[in-house]
Amino acid sequence: MIENEISKTIIGCAIDVHKQLGPGLLESAYQECLFYELQQKGLNVKKEVPMPIVYKEVKLNHGYRIDLLVENKVVIELKTVEELNDVHTAQVLTYLKLGHYRLGLLLNFNVSILKNGIKRIIN
Repeated sequence: MIENEISKTIIGCAIDVHKQLGPGLLESAYQECLFYELQQKGLNVKKEVPMPIVYKEVKLNHGYRIDLLVENKVVIELKTVEELNDVHTAQVLTYLKLGHYRLGLLLNFNVSILKNGIKRIIN
């Protein structure tokens, strides 16, 4: 399955979760529910994937954590903020570059309609 097909499934599942829960919950609630929905679709999903930082020959294992990684191809970063900003985009871009992934989805569940909280980021 290619990244675009995976992203369509992810977005559909995210919309379902948002319709059921609405805005206003913690990121962790949306993460667990989206993780469940994606697994129900038969996708390989990992949560809280460690993303070490490599600086020259130094590897820092206590770097970042990817919220969800789908099919080892698509990075999902979940937010529950008033609005997405450049720092959120930069975070996903960093994950894409460090992990050599091509596609990331930045999902902000703190919106009335989820389509207004979705940002596709390509490396």
